[in-house]
Amino acid sequence: MALEGEVTRISFLASSAPLAQDARAMLSARYGDVAPEHAQVVVALGGDGFMLETMHRVLGRGVAVYGMNCGSVGFMMNTFSADDLPARLSRTQATSLHPLRMTATTRDGRHHESLALNEVSLLRQLRQAAKIRIMVDGRVRLSELICDGVLVSTPAGSTAYNLSAHGPIVPLSANLLPLTPISAFRPRRWRGALLPSTAQVLFEVLEPDKRPVAAVADFTEVRDVIAVTVREDRGVAATILFDPDQGLQERIIVEQFTV
Repeated sequence: MALEGEVTRISFLASSAPLAQDARAMLSARYGDVAPEHAQVVVALGGDGFMLETMHRVLGRGVAVYGMNCGSVGFMMNTFSADDLPARLSRTQATSLHPLRMTATTRDGRHHESLALNEVSLLRQLRQAAKIRIMVDGRVRLSELICDGVLVSTPAGSTAYNLSAHGPIVPLSANLLPLTPISAFRPRRWRGALLPSTAQVLFEVLEPDKRPVAAVADFTEVRDVIAVTVREDRGVAATILFDPDQGLQERIIVEQFTV
Protein backbone atom coordinates (compact mmCIF):
# COMPACT_ATOMS: atom_id res chain seq x y z
CA MET A 1 0.00 0.00 0.00
CA ALA A 2 1.63 3.24 -1.17
CA LEU A 3 0.46 6.62 0.08
CA GLU A 4 -1.66 8.47 -2.44
CA GLY A 5 -2.26 12.21 -2.60
CA GLU A 6 -1.46 14.77 0.07
CA VAL A 7 -0.73 13.43 3.55
CA THR A 8 -2.84 15.39 6.01
CA ARG A 9 -3.81 12.86 8.68
CA ILE A 10 -0.81 11.71 10.69
CA SER A 11 -0.81 9.84 13.99
CA PHE A 12 2.29 10.19 16.16
CA LEU A 13 3.14 7.39 18.59
CA ALA A 14 6.24 7.44 20.80
CA SER A 15 8.12 5.13 23.10
CA SER A 16 8.53 6.07 26.77
CA ALA A 17 12.04 7.44 26.13
CA PRO A 18 12.25 11.20 26.89
CA LEU A 19 13.74 11.93 23.46
CA ALA A 20 10.84 10.19 21.73
CA GLN A 21 8.25 11.88 23.94
CA ASP A 22 9.76 15.31 23.23
CA ALA A 23 9.76 14.57 19.49
CA ARG A 24 6.11 13.54 19.60
CA ALA A 25 5.09 16.75 21.37
CA MET A 26 6.97 18.89 18.86
CA LEU A 27 5.68 17.06 15.78
CA SER A 28 2.08 16.95 17.03
CA ALA A 29 2.12 20.71 17.62
CA ARG A 30 3.53 21.31 14.16
CA TYR A 31 1.48 18.89 12.05
CA GLY A 32 -1.51 17.96 14.18
CA ASP A 33 -2.25 14.50 15.53
CA VAL A 34 -5.11 12.08 14.89
CA ALA A 35 -5.98 8.70 16.34
CA PRO A 36 -4.25 5.77 14.58
CA GLU A 37 -7.55 4.39 13.24
CA HIS A 38 -8.20 7.70 11.40
CA ALA A 39 -4.68 8.24 10.08
CA GLN A 40 -3.25 7.87 6.60
CA VAL A 41 0.06 6.99 8.21
CA VAL A 42 1.29 6.30 11.74
CA VAL A 43 4.70 7.77 12.61
CA ALA A 44 6.48 5.65 15.23
CA LEU A 45 9.10 7.51 17.27
CA GLY A 46 11.59 5.29 19.09
CA GLY A 47 13.76 2.31 18.24
CA ASP A 48 13.21 -1.01 16.50
CA GLY A 49 11.41 -2.49 19.50
CA PHE A 50 8.81 0.27 19.54
CA MET A 51 8.48 0.05 15.76
CA LEU A 52 7.59 -3.62 16.14
CA GLU A 53 5.01 -2.79 18.83
CA THR A 54 3.45 -0.14 16.58
CA MET A 55 3.25 -2.51 13.62
CA HIS A 56 1.42 -5.03 15.80
CA ARG A 57 -0.95 -2.31 16.99
CA VAL A 58 -2.12 -1.48 13.45
CA LEU A 59 -1.67 -4.95 11.93
CA GLY A 60 -4.51 -5.79 9.57
CA ARG A 61 -6.01 -2.27 9.66
CA GLY A 62 -4.56 -1.09 6.37
CA VAL A 63 -2.55 1.74 7.98
CA ALA A 64 1.07 2.26 6.95
CA VAL A 65 3.79 2.85 9.57
CA TYR A 66 6.77 5.18 9.13
CA GLY A 67 9.45 4.94 11.80
CA MET A 68 11.82 7.73 12.84
CA ASN A 69 14.75 6.79 15.01
CA CYS A 70 14.69 8.14 18.55
CA GLY A 71 16.27 5.06 20.10
CA SER A 72 19.54 3.15 20.21
CA VAL A 73 18.87 0.71 17.36
CA GLY A 74 17.20 1.74 14.13
CA PHE A 75 17.41 -0.95 11.46
CA MET A 76 13.70 -0.52 10.70
CA MET A 77 13.74 3.24 11.22
CA ASN A 78 14.30 6.32 9.09
CA THR A 79 16.50 9.25 10.09
CA PHE A 80 14.73 11.70 12.35
CA SER A 81 13.83 15.05 10.81
CA ALA A 82 10.94 17.40 11.61
CA ASP A 83 11.15 19.36 8.35
CA ASP A 84 8.45 19.10 5.67
CA LEU A 85 7.18 15.76 6.98
CA PRO A 86 4.03 15.44 4.79
CA ALA A 87 6.09 15.83 1.60
CA ARG A 88 8.66 13.39 2.94
CA LEU A 89 5.95 10.83 3.64
CA SER A 90 4.48 11.21 0.15
CA ARG A 91 7.84 10.21 -1.38
CA THR A 92 8.33 7.05 0.69
CA GLN A 93 8.67 3.50 -0.60
CA ALA A 94 6.23 0.94 0.81
CA THR A 95 7.09 -2.61 1.84
CA SER A 96 4.41 -5.18 2.70
CA LEU A 97 5.25 -7.85 5.28
CA HIS A 98 3.33 -11.01 6.11
CA PRO A 99 3.58 -12.33 9.66
CA LEU A 100 4.02 -15.83 11.00
CA ARG A 101 1.03 -17.32 12.80
CA MET A 102 1.92 -19.32 15.89
CA THR A 103 -0.50 -21.83 17.38
CA ALA A 104 0.80 -23.11 20.71
CA THR A 105 -0.69 -25.92 22.78
CA THR A 106 0.17 -25.95 26.49
CA ARG A 107 0.38 -28.84 28.95
CA ASP A 108 -3.11 -28.05 30.27
CA GLY A 109 -4.57 -28.51 26.76
CA ARG A 110 -5.22 -24.85 25.97
CA HIS A 111 -4.47 -23.34 22.55
CA HIS A 112 -2.93 -19.89 22.04
CA GLU A 113 -2.59 -18.00 18.74
CA SER A 114 -0.25 -15.07 18.11
CA LEU A 115 1.31 -13.29 15.13
CA ALA A 116 5.02 -12.59 14.69
CA LEU A 117 6.56 -10.13 12.27
CA ASN A 118 10.11 -11.07 13.29
CA GLU A 119 10.20 -14.65 14.56
CA VAL A 120 8.62 -17.43 16.56
CA SER A 121 11.08 -18.97 18.99
CA LEU A 122 10.98 -21.90 21.40
CA LEU A 123 13.18 -21.48 24.47
CA ARG A 124 14.03 -23.71 27.43
CA GLN A 125 12.49 -22.47 30.68
CA LEU A 126 14.86 -24.13 33.18
CA ARG A 127 18.50 -25.15 33.46
CA GLN A 128 18.15 -28.33 31.38
CA ALA A 129 18.29 -28.21 27.60
CA ALA A 130 15.09 -28.63 25.65
CA LYS A 131 14.34 -31.69 23.55
CA ILE A 132 12.29 -30.89 20.46
CA ARG A 133 11.08 -32.91 17.48
CA ILE A 134 10.75 -30.93 14.23
CA MET A 135 8.19 -31.77 11.54
CA VAL A 136 7.80 -29.89 8.25
CA ASP A 137 4.65 -30.36 6.18
CA GLY A 138 3.70 -33.46 8.13
CA ARG A 139 7.05 -35.23 7.88
CA VAL A 140 9.58 -35.68 10.67
CA ARG A 141 12.73 -33.84 9.61
CA LEU A 142 14.61 -34.00 12.92
CA SER A 143 13.51 -36.61 15.45
CA GLU A 144 15.30 -34.97 18.39
CA LEU A 145 17.01 -31.60 18.71
CA ILE A 146 18.70 -31.00 22.08
CA CYS A 147 19.18 -27.26 22.41
CA ASP A 148 18.54 -24.03 24.25
CA GLY A 149 15.88 -23.34 21.64
CA VAL A 150 14.93 -23.07 17.99
CA LEU A 151 13.26 -20.38 15.90
CA VAL A 152 11.49 -19.71 12.62
CA SER A 153 12.04 -16.25 11.17
CA THR A 154 10.40 -14.09 8.55
CA PRO A 155 12.71 -12.61 5.89
CA ALA A 156 12.31 -9.19 7.54
CA GLY A 157 13.18 -10.72 10.91
CA SER A 158 16.16 -12.65 9.60
CA THR A 159 18.47 -9.76 10.58
CA ALA A 160 17.20 -9.79 14.20
CA TYR A 161 17.32 -12.72 16.66
CA ASN A 162 17.86 -15.15 13.78
CA LEU A 163 21.12 -13.41 12.84
CA SER A 164 22.27 -13.35 16.47
CA ALA A 165 21.69 -17.13 16.56
CA HIS A 166 23.94 -17.44 13.47
CA GLY A 167 21.06 -17.97 11.07
CA PRO A 168 21.16 -16.74 7.44
CA ILE A 169 19.96 -13.34 6.26
CA VAL A 170 17.17 -13.79 3.71
CA PRO A 171 16.13 -11.22 1.07
CA LEU A 172 12.46 -10.23 1.12
CA SER A 173 11.87 -11.56 -2.40
CA ALA A 174 13.30 -15.01 -1.63
CA ASN A 175 10.03 -16.44 -0.20
CA LEU A 176 12.04 -18.41 2.34
CA LEU A 177 11.77 -18.89 6.10
CA PRO A 178 14.97 -19.52 8.09
CA LEU A 179 14.73 -22.35 10.63
CA THR A 180 17.59 -21.84 13.08
CA PRO A 181 18.69 -23.72 16.22
CA ILE A 182 19.74 -21.81 19.32
CA SER A 183 22.84 -23.31 20.96
CA ALA A 184 22.28 -26.79 19.59
CA PHE A 185 23.94 -29.61 21.58
CA ARG A 186 22.75 -32.56 19.48
CA PRO A 187 22.98 -32.93 16.54
CA ARG A 188 26.01 -30.73 17.07
CA ARG A 189 26.66 -29.99 13.42
CA TRP A 190 23.09 -29.08 12.45
CA ARG A 191 22.93 -25.41 11.52
CA GLY A 192 19.28 -25.15 10.51
CA ALA A 193 17.42 -25.02 7.21
CA LEU A 194 15.82 -22.68 4.69
CA LEU A 195 12.16 -23.54 4.18
CA PRO A 196 9.74 -22.39 1.48
CA SER A 197 7.36 -19.71 2.72
CA THR A 198 4.47 -22.15 2.21
CA ALA A 199 5.88 -24.63 4.74
CA GLN A 200 4.10 -25.52 7.97
CA VAL A 201 6.43 -26.31 10.85
CA LEU A 202 5.39 -28.34 13.88
CA PHE A 203 7.58 -28.42 16.98
CA GLU A 204 6.82 -31.19 19.47
CA VAL A 205 8.34 -30.80 22.93
CA LEU A 206 9.80 -34.04 24.26
CA GLU A 207 9.91 -34.64 28.02
CA PRO A 208 7.90 -31.46 28.77
CA ASP A 209 7.59 -32.25 32.49
CA LYS A 210 11.35 -32.50 32.92
CA ARG A 211 12.38 -29.98 30.24
CA PRO A 212 9.68 -27.26 30.03
CA VAL A 213 9.68 -24.95 27.01
CA ALA A 214 8.22 -21.51 26.32
CA ALA A 215 7.12 -20.26 22.88
CA VAL A 216 7.51 -16.60 21.95
CA ALA A 217 5.93 -14.82 18.98
CA ASP A 218 7.80 -11.48 18.84
CA PHE A 219 6.99 -10.30 22.40
CA THR A 220 4.06 -12.61 23.23
CA GLU A 221 5.19 -15.51 25.44
CA VAL A 222 3.35 -18.77 26.12
CA ARG A 223 4.92 -21.01 28.77
CA ASP A 224 4.81 -24.79 29.25
CA VAL A 225 4.06 -25.64 25.63
CA ILE A 226 3.95 -29.19 24.31
CA ALA A 227 3.40 -28.42 20.61
CA VAL A 228 3.80 -25.32 18.44
CA THR A 229 2.73 -24.89 14.83
CA VAL A 230 4.17 -22.07 12.72
CA ARG A 231 3.17 -20.94 9.24
CA GLU A 232 3.20 -17.73 7.23
CA ASP A 233 -0.19 -16.00 7.16
CA ARG A 234 -0.63 -14.40 3.72
CA GLY A 235 -4.06 -13.12 4.72
CA VAL A 236 -2.54 -10.51 7.05
CA ALA A 237 -0.11 -7.76 6.04
CA ALA A 238 1.77 -4.87 7.61
CA THR A 239 2.93 -1.94 5.48
CA ILE A 240 6.05 -0.03 6.47
CA LEU A 241 7.45 3.06 4.76
CA PHE A 242 11.05 4.01 4.03
CA ASP A 243 12.74 7.03 2.54
CA PRO A 244 13.73 6.70 -1.15
CA ASP A 245 16.69 4.36 -1.78
CA GLN A 246 16.60 3.26 1.87
CA GLY A 247 14.02 0.47 1.57
CA LEU A 248 14.08 -2.69 3.63
CA GLN A 249 15.33 -4.81 0.74
CA GLU A 250 18.35 -2.54 0.36
CA ARG A 251 19.00 -2.56 4.10
CA ILE A 252 18.98 -6.37 4.19
CA ILE A 253 21.50 -6.48 1.33
CA VAL A 254 23.74 -3.93 3.05
CA GLU A 255 23.59 -5.92 6.32
CA GLN A 256 25.14 -8.92 4.56
CA PHE A 257 28.26 -6.87 3.75
CA THR A 258 28.59 -5.30 7.19
CA VAL A 259 31.66 -6.51 9.08
